[in-house]
Amino acid sequence: MDGVRTVLLAGGEGRRMGPLGHGRLKPLVPFGGTSRLIDFSIANVHRSGLRDVLLLSQYEERRLMDDLHLVWNGLHHGFRVDFGPYDAVYRSSPGKLPEQVPERTWPVERGTADALLSKAEYVFGQGDAGASEILVLHADHVYRFDYGRMIREHRASKAALTLSYQRIERRYVHLFGMVEFDRNGLLTVFEEKPHHPTSDLVFAAFCVFDAATLRRYLEQLRGTDWQHDISRDVIPAMLAGGELIRGYEVKGYWEDIGTVDRYHRAHRGLLRAEPTLALSDMPLTVSPEVPRRLVLDGPGGHASIVAADVANEGEIVNSVVYPGARIGVGAHVADCVVLPGAQVPDGARLASAIVLEDGSVQQCGAAQEEVAP
Repeated sequence: MDGVRTVLLAGGEGRRMGPLGHGRLKPLVPFGGTSRLIDFSIANVHRSGLRDVLLLSQYEERRLMDDLHLVWNGLHHGFRVDFGPYDAVYRSSPGKLPEQVPERTWPVERGTADALLSKAEYVFGQGDAGASEILVLHADHVYRFDYGRMIREHRASKAALTLSYQRIERRYVHLFGMVEFDRNGLLTVFEEKPHHPTSDLVFAAFCVFDAATLRRYLEQLRGTDWQHDISRDVIPAMLAGGELIRGYEVKGYWEDIGTVDRYHRAHRGLLRAEPTLALSDMPLTVSPEVPRRLVLDGPGGHASIVAADVANEGEIVNSVVYPGARIGVGAHVADCVVLPGAQVPDGARLASAIVLEDGSVQQCGAAQEEVAP
């Protein structure tokens, strides 16, 4: 994997996540009873044999860096989350957090492409240390994937870009970037959130760029009337420029967690008789010292994911319950996600809901036509 620079885009505030986004960063929203959203992409990088991943963030970035430094750095030999202009400070304080980090010297980014431009020296490198490929990931996607084969195929094809794609029901395509390919697997159409989809294929939001080609297009777009976005600007510009762009199909589970209802429905998928992700496939980053177990609910094949330290004096059915939670005497929790330390009162009856750490309840079940599969 020499020459590959992996960048993780984690700039979103998570406004569409409702109460789940209040008081926390979207990448740190708990997921699956074991993890946070951002941990899935980082775990994929680690499992793929890549040595580091460069964090590109701007919203409360100190808070995010402090968290990732404690959770990931120093715990996995030969692997590191790199903080770019801040990394030297974190490296100089092994085993503890730095008292201060350097002042920001670049403008606030307006989009994903700006994040690459503003920290170009850390993304692309220089001279012999320069990157040959840039692997771009996002911090709010849930999936398990080995990037190695995709990178090898990208190199063998000598493509300017290899982008991931997945086949979904056409009625949901308008929520994503739609793609089409010719019989040779070359990209012919890329349209972000189309009003009238003509394909059932969507961009799965991670991709491998030839580094020199990506930098050239970023520089060409700088200063133009653009939206500062990889999907809305960079990829369409490369397609219009006649660059060789190939697709790589993602056949396993992949989910973009963008709303409260997608979040809730994604948890339901974990509890099926054939789960979208096995418990062993999810990184254990929230209270890793506490075991998790699958608790069978009945003959329907459903189960609950329950942390071993949960104080359960009620009934848990088809739910995900995080460490430190308490289910009160006679309480009934069905089809719910109970976040770390949340308290369900005695006698409460909850269904299709998220119980937040402060005990507040977010009811779920918005119109299904707005929720992608």
